[in-house]
Amino acid sequence: MAKISYLLVLLIIVPFMSSAQLTSNFYSSSCPNVLSVIKTAVDSAISTESRMGASLLRLHFHDCFVNGCDASVLLDDTSSFTGEKTANPNSGSLRGFDVIDTIKTQVESSCAGVVSCADILAVAARDSVVKLGGPSWTVLLGRRDSTTASLSTANSDIPAPTLNLSSLISSFSNKGFNSREMVALSGSHTIGQARCTTFRNRLYNETNINTSLATSVKSNCPQSGGDNNISPLDTTSPTTFDIAYYKNLRIQRGLLHSDQQLFNGGSTDSIVTTYSTNSATFFTDFANAMVKMGNLSPLTDTNGQIRKNCRKTN
Repeated sequence: MAKISYLLVLLIIVPFMSSAQLTSNFYSSSCPNVLSVIKTAVDSAISTESRMGASLLRLHFHDCFVNGCDASVLLDDTSSFTGEKTANPNSGSLRGFDVIDTIKTQVESSCAGVVSCADILAVAARDSVVKLGGPSWTVLLGRRDSTTASLSTANSDIPAPTLNLSSLISSFSNKGFNSREMVALSGSHTIGQARCTTFRNRLYNETNINTSLATSVKSNCPQSGGDNNISPLDTTSPTTFDIAYYKNLRIQRGLLHSDQQLFNGGSTDSIVTTYSTNSATFFTDFANAMVKMGNLSPLTDTNGQIRKNCRKTN
């Protein structure tokens, strides 16, 4: 009798567990051309503005670090709802929403009500990295979209550019990442731009910064005003996904305080050194860390919904 009960439990639990996992072929029959639709749109957006690749990658990161990869970051505020777009890490700096809207519209015309906004974010991030010369990876799919968002969690859980190494390690550890994965994911700063307000204090008050870098960037980031003026995170090759970011850290050319913390006499110096001399190792570690990040607390099965419009719930 006990054996029969155990088998019944297995029959009930195992299918549920397996269906709750993300898979690489989730849309193979329900929306077989979704990957090509997303890739074409991402390539077009980046060809129009190379910076958009970094913006789409950042959207996915800022989504996943707040209650998992559920597209909560895309929800607009309403009269009765406050989303995450006005959180400190996002306000005035998160971009690419219009590109996601365009992709969603195109995907909906191919297969309405099938593909989640959360999955679109995950694939667009991968395609952005590839378009700019970085590694590829298999994006696991099957996420559903949240019906809520959290301004407070966005403010507390997305690592700030002012963090010291110990706080960075803790911030990533809270999401299940070790130090090496944290340094690998930070390599996303080999592309993209940052606003003056995020690195002004480092420019004018820190000593572990390359003099020529500080001098050149100060012209675009005065001590007062110009908060939204931007400078490349990687001055060497800001629109190419490569290892220049790590090479720059070794000569104190990290733009953000949090960047330079990765190579400042601490426990992650050796990881930065490894990546700065071996792009294959960095590419492999980055790709693996991105797959892991994409698996953070996804909504699956009957949880959440497939939004028709990524900016609002159905």
